[in-house]
Amino acid sequence: MASWCVRAVRQSYALVASPSLPRACPRLLCTAAQQKANGKGSEEENGAQKPEVSPAEKALSEEKAKLEEQLKEVTDKYKRALADTENLRQRSQKMVDDAKLYGIQGFCKDLLEVADILEKATESVPKEEVTSENPHLKNLYDGLVMTEVQIQKVFTKHGLVKLNPADQKFDPYEHEALFHAPVEGKEPGTVAVVTKVGYKLHGRTLRPALVGVVKAP
Repeated sequence: MASWCVRAVRQSYALVASPSLPRACPRLLCTAAQQKANGKGSEEENGAQKPEVSPAEKALSEEKAKLEEQLKEVTDKYKRALADTENLRQRSQKMVDDAKLYGIQGFCKDLLEVADILEKATESVPKEEVTSENPHLKNLYDGLVMTEVQIQKVFTKHGLVKLNPADQKFDPYEHEALFHAPVEGKEPGTVAVVTKVGYKLHGRTLRPALVGVVKAP
């Protein structure tokens, strides 16, 4: 029994001391961990380094930047040319529209004199004598009035409007003051007398009204 115990102890010791049994060595584990860490750091350094650019790639990059700059300049010039063309088109269209509206202003000015003569003629006829007892004068007066009404209709049709600013505020853009005089009962700066009516063509003063303006006493 004792010999069997001694033999069992010896076999156990031999098994422990056998070189074929793998044992973890702390020093070897530390070395492996250090190598792994160094390997990882090298990979990170290699990844952080940028690849070198070849001269051909550098030349292509410079050429691309130059072409992009040229494209930007051409696009800017194109947009400016479009804006200038649009402005020119609008100005030309406005000139055409103005020519259509105000192209007859010279003709209208000549007709204004005719309208003034008709107005003076009707005003000069004594109203008390325009009766059936004087048919010739009545017919002549009625004809003048009808002609004056018709010519005013034609003026209105073409945008020509009469200006008769009696008792209105004086406007230097529409009226021309011939004199200033104090008038009792009227506010200073208003039109007291209209010696000649004015006209506007499509909102533009064609002939200012000749007026007398009230001034402060």
